[in-house]
Amino acid sequence: MKPALRLMLLAAAVLAALVLGVRVGAVPLTTREVVDGVRGVGDPTTVSIVQKLRLPRAVLAALVGGSLAASGAVFQALLRNPLAEPFILGVSGGAAVGAATAIVLTGALASSGIVSLAALAGAIGAIVFVMRVGVSVGRTLDTRVLLLAGVVAGAFFNACIMLILTFARTETFRAAIFWMMGSFAGATWRSIGALALAAVPALVVLLALARPLNLLAIGEETAAYLGVRTERVKLIAYGVASLLTAASVAASGVIGFVGLVIPHVARMLWGADHRFLLPASVLMGATFVVLADAVARTAAAPTELPIGVVTAFVGVPFFIWLLRRRGA
Repeated sequence: MKPALRLMLLAAAVLAALVLGVRVGAVPLTTREVVDGVRGVGDPTTVSIVQKLRLPRAVLAALVGGSLAASGAVFQALLRNPLAEPFILGVSGGAAVGAATAIVLTGALASSGIVSLAALAGAIGAIVFVMRVGVSVGRTLDTRVLLLAGVVAGAFFNACIMLILTFARTETFRAAIFWMMGSFAGATWRSIGALALAAVPALVVLLALARPLNLLAIGEETAAYLGVRTERVKLIAYGVASLLTAASVAASGVIGFVGLVIPHVARMLWGADHRFLLPASVLMGATFVVLADAVARTAAAPTELPIGVVTAFVGVPFFIWLLRRRGA
């Protein structure tokens, strides 16, 4: 099957997941009601449910899932490490410190704009710190130093989070923990627009780096021999992928597993060419997170499960099955 046709099928899967994500919930809807609600016709209550609650939530889930999957694919190529994922450089820890600080000091809701801005500031601070350490050791950006700096920064941020939560009241403690487990409950068209404003240009830049990433995944010396400006590519790819992760975390909280496993699934099914791997990861990540969010809203209704719990419980068995099948 040609790559273009595969991408079209993956795009159709995203669309089907979005329709399903809008259909399911406390008030089940038919596909016809979903289409009418998107168009703004029909029962006013249904239109309000579709346009103000479920559609923004599904679209935000798709954006976050695609962004995390693309970032994971980039980090795995640059670090040449199969365990690399979007939060490996301490981005999630920095964002969690910012969000927890805002929640504890201001008592703001986990879905409020103040918390999102604080999380974004914390994530960017973590990126700057790790990158500064990575470039200060030598004349080149050493991936091993960068990885170690990310691990150390993550441990430090975890200690900061525990310290902050120690002084939190019961309500703020619960809100901070809920944010760190990830949720799309506060999705709005404004938050979608803010994330899209960061995600779309970032994804375009990463797709433009597909060929250099193919060569870097083999080795830096080989890439340099074939004309790739390795240091420039590494800095751009690290910076853009990290900022993409930071924007995603600020919009939804910390959602693990997606950026680690989705690129592996795409690579197992269709190969390691980043010209196809990156867009395939974006589409597969979007589909997976939208479906996971639908499960989170309905599996234990009226209680809503944390999205990070669902992505792990659903994705880990599937990934193990895929590994066993590939080995067989």
